[in-house]
Amino acid sequence: MTTILGIHLILLGLGTFLLVFKALYFGGLYDTWAPGGGDVREITNLTLSPSIIFGYLLKSPFGGEGWIASVDNLEDIVGGHVWLGSICVFGGIWHILTKPFAWARRAFVWSGKAYLSYSLGALSIFGFTACCFVWFNNTAYPSEFYGPTSPEASQAQAFTFLVRDQRLGANIGSAQGPTGLGKYLMRSPTGEIIFGGETMRF
Repeated sequence: MTTILGIHLILLGLGTFLLVFKALYFGGLYDTWAPGGGDVREITNLTLSPSIIFGYLLKSPFGGEGWIASVDNLEDIVGGHVWLGSICVFGGIWHILTKPFAWARRAFVWSGKAYLSYSLGALSIFGFTACCFVWFNNTAYPSEFYGPTSPEASQAQAFTFLVRDQRLGANIGSAQGPTGLGKYLMRSPTGEIIFGGETMRF
């Protein structure tokens, strides 16, 4: 009854291992954080620790933790694909060799249309997860190829308004916004000059 599910899981797992082999042996992956402004490098030290890999799943998707979209290095990404590929392959074999439990046979509809609808539901979950990655994570989706992440785009907009207002005669070094923060520029707690704390949409 679940043979087709098992076959698809195995194919997904093998596809996952293609990325792993590409990262390890066939040219590497582009690392946006590499010294010198980003470079292609082979991954030599995978993260296979389950506490690190599955620790991403235990992070909150809200606030500053970022759930799995908070991954910030290729070692964790490729190591996660090793785990995911293994789970898919072994889960696929399990689904081919076994029948669903009695409660599952009663609870689900077992037809081609039902299989398709379940698959589309799973794809929608993956789509929403990928959306979070594209929007916030520039390790998995480098800005050089996919455009700026949400925070980068807001900073780009900040610079656009800074240049415009400077040309219009604003004193960008001392101007304050309505909250008293620097409208254009301010000093961070560690001493760097950073863009102001205002959105500059006023």
